[in-house]
Amino acid sequence: MHFRCGKSGAKKGLRIPATGLRFCLMKLASIVTGAILTLSLFSMFLLFAARPAQAHTETVLYNFTDGSDGAYPEQTLTSDHAGNFYGTTLSGGLGYGIVFELSPKGSGGWNEIVLYSFTGGEDGANPSGPLIFDSVGNLFGTASGGGTYGDGVVFELSPLGTGWRESVLHDFAGGADGKFPISGVIFDAAGNLYGTTYNGWKTATIFEMSPSGSGWTEQVIYAVETSGAGLTMDAAGNIFSATYSEVFELSPNGNGGWTPTVIHTFTAYPKDGYYADTAPVLDKAGNIYGTTLEGGPDNGGTVYRLRPEKKGKWTETILHSFKGFKHGNAPVAGIVFDEAGNIYGTTLWGGSQDWGTVFELVAPVGKGGYEEKILWSFTGADGLGPYAGVILDSAGNLYGATYKGGTTYGDNYGYGVVFEVTP
Repeated sequence: MHFRCGKSGAKKGLRIPATGLRFCLMKLASIVTGAILTLSLFSMFLLFAARPAQAHTETVLYNFTDGSDGAYPEQTLTSDHAGNFYGTTLSGGLGYGIVFELSPKGSGGWNEIVLYSFTGGEDGANPSGPLIFDSVGNLFGTASGGGTYGDGVVFELSPLGTGWRESVLHDFAGGADGKFPISGVIFDAAGNLYGTTYNGWKTATIFEMSPSGSGWTEQVIYAVETSGAGLTMDAAGNIFSATYSEVFELSPNGNGGWTPTVIHTFTAYPKDGYYADTAPVLDKAGNIYGTTLEGGPDNGGTVYRLRPEKKGKWTETILHSFKGFKHGNAPVAGIVFDEAGNIYGTTLWGGSQDWGTVFELVAPVGKGGYEEKILWSFTGADGLGPYAGVILDSAGNLYGATYKGGTTYGDNYGYGVVFEVTP
């Protein structure tokens, strides 16, 4: 039995969008744990040295064991300058998810510390986005449920003595305010926070939060259908994001508002790609990269690039179309690239056991195309279902998490792992 949601187990013709798929996975998690789950700046490093292609090995850095230490990590990790990793799990802890830290042991191996365990009440429930640091070491994130109105919160974790203190910065109340923030937040240069909400199949919002005295003020700056994707901001303060069928930009209009521009509409389904609801990635030349969960000639999803042209036009190129099965299927997370232009990411399914992959797209030399390399195929005990993307260190090692799998793999497919893939 394969790890799938929905009625169909077919490897082609997937009809669950990335965000909807996440909620499907959450439902599965709630059955396993007995918890009642509500609907649920990307985190990346740029590698500054190219590395040659070679064989890779995978190491499980941490197995989530029984739920008390967290269960079902679904978001990309964050790292500090000391080499510690930070992340969230959708469930576990007191039943409603945790924020964790992984620190390397001096003698080898890794220690996990639960920095905060959500209660499901006013403090939030089911942390659903990646974490970010501010300049003084506080962590910021979102929880898709809980809060005063049960519609999710934006939270901050601040170091306090030997522990951490959680503060709710904003309670979502539904309606025009939005609800179910699922993709984390990003900072601008002035210290304002931006994020997205996802209201099922209805209108979603992009919100801004500004420090105001001892608190924060939230306002909706854009309403968009079926979003929930993460945000990316360029040096000029423009925001980029995506819906299932569009990539768009929000530009400051000089009067405190924002001007929306649709950069690309995915129209040639399935060859053009569809369900592009992950945070776009920008390179130094201003090109935009991202993934689509579906589409391409084999309907296994795509990696695309949008190149700016004259008069505000953008040209789309499909850099890679996933074939499914052993080649990878459903790149549900975003991508990261190194200085040489090689692209790295994960697919939720595909690989040798159909439990997901870590892949590399090797940048072309001359007029050639990108070459896909499967760096690792998950088999269960080493993880399965990598919903999160990967980050890179300066040595070319990749780090990520899988939603399921691990040492408890035989027990309802396990609680997930944090892994390293090494050249």
